[in-house]
Amino acid sequence: MDTDTLINLLYVGTVLLAVTLAILVDFRFKILRLKQKNYFLNRDKQRYAETIFASKDGYFAFIYPDDQIQTPQKSVREKCSSRLAVMLDLKQGKNATFEDVLDVFYKEDARKLKKYLALMQSDGITFESTFQVKNLKKKIRIFSNRINGPDGSLYSDMLWFRDLSAEQIKIEELQDKINAQDANIKTLQDLFDHIQIPCYIRDEKLDLAAYNKQFQTLFLSDKEADKAFSKTARDLAQLALQTNRPQVQNFQLISQGQIRYFELHETPFHNADELDKIGTVGYLADVTTLDTIRRDFKTHQNAHLEVLSSLGSAFAIFDNHAHLILYNPAFRDMWHLEAAALDAKMTYASFLNTLRAKRMLPEVSDFKAYKAQEEQLFGTLIEPKENLLHLPDGRTIRRLVAQHPNGLIFAYEDVSDKLAAERMIAELMSVQKNILDALSEAVLIFYPDGRLKAFNDAYCRLFNAKEEQLQNLPTATEVFDMQHPCFEKVEHWNNLKQHMSKHIFEICAPFQLECDDAKIIEVKPVILADESIFVSYNEKR
Repeated sequence: MDTDTLINLLYVGTVLLAVTLAILVDFRFKILRLKQKNYFLNRDKQRYAETIFASKDGYFAFIYPDDQIQTPQKSVREKCSSRLAVMLDLKQGKNATFEDVLDVFYKEDARKLKKYLALMQSDGITFESTFQVKNLKKKIRIFSNRINGPDGSLYSDMLWFRDLSAEQIKIEELQDKINAQDANIKTLQDLFDHIQIPCYIRDEKLDLAAYNKQFQTLFLSDKEADKAFSKTARDLAQLALQTNRPQVQNFQLISQGQIRYFELHETPFHNADELDKIGTVGYLADVTTLDTIRRDFKTHQNAHLEVLSSLGSAFAIFDNHAHLILYNPAFRDMWHLEAAALDAKMTYASFLNTLRAKRMLPEVSDFKAYKAQEEQLFGTLIEPKENLLHLPDGRTIRRLVAQHPNGLIFAYEDVSDKLAAERMIAELMSVQKNILDALSEAVLIFYPDGRLKAFNDAYCRLFNAKEEQLQNLPTATEVFDMQHPCFEKVEHWNNLKQHMSKHIFEICAPFQLECDDAKIIEVKPVILADESIFVSYNEKR
């Protein structure tokens, strides 16, 4: 073989090799693009599946074979969703057939549903209707739709199932609210009519818009009384609108031959829907018997003081000038005071000085400032004031200071024993927590009503629970929900919660739990003497 021939052969081989490599690279790129396309197709498929799965409705699909692909499988495939299986309590679950679905309905509804499906499959007629589930006693709304491809080919026929129980409950709740509102309106109308004070409402033109029966009886049946009232009340209402402030005026009326005295009130108000329209609300307060009421008040006040004097709690009343005007024996005995000094109208300042000399006041660095602050209570106290006095002799006194018609009333109660008991309880609770934390097994204690009472550190470690959440004393259901991250693979979490609740609170029997990491936990509930439930969790090795 000569040199030129060899060169030609090498040249041709190089060209063929380059073409082959180009073809291989192009083929490799096509494969990569197909893999990428297949990845996105699978991801979209999963996304659509999860979207349908998230629907609150269950579905049953009739999936038809693709006419464009030659396949020996020409039968219609049936697919039942998990949500539908749970909704209808289908024993076969997602493997349930349409006949299994029909079996949960009454025969008449099953025949009706079967007929509707046949019409949809043969003529494409969709439907929507409500059916009754015979065993679960719930209503299901079923509606259909047909899914076609862009080329017009038939993909599937879908039956969607919606549980109407929640909607029905909502309708009933709304109806109950309407009934309650109607009853409330009727009650308010009855209240308005049965108020023993004549009252009424005026519109923006100051004309009477509504009034109660007392007003009707007092004025509308007596022309002279109505004439006397109308002019005075209308002028007062006009003044209330001009000043935008409530107005009061004394009003004298001769009714049934007797002179009666009233306080006439007119108060402006804005219509909530139309703020530019302002009317008034008026009423008449009968003050004819005011003097009698004042005398009765004095009598009742004296009786009230007599009752206070007989109480076991220590109390004293100082008038507005800070002089002692009344006390009971318990007050005298608590502070070891002489009756003669108390009966001499001791001042509040003298009372503080005496207690300081007896070392019966809290230790303060500046007694003069403390006494001045105490004396400022007279004339400045608006709301009741309560505080604790920690005395040098070891007693703790709860003091309540409140306004009284004659001045200020001071009430004292020795709470030393109560606070000691509370401290003892707190210490016992602390000891109990330490004992529980010393246990190697995880422990929960529930109150009889199902609320969490106590837990230990071993439980927090076993279920990765947060102490701050458990310290809020959640319910048993909330506690079980905190365990959910350990059982993510459980398909029907609510069923597992019901299982745990039943074994702990109803039959109080041991059971086992299998976590997602295959860890087996043995749960043993025990009823304690106070009817609390002690639950231990032991990890089996």
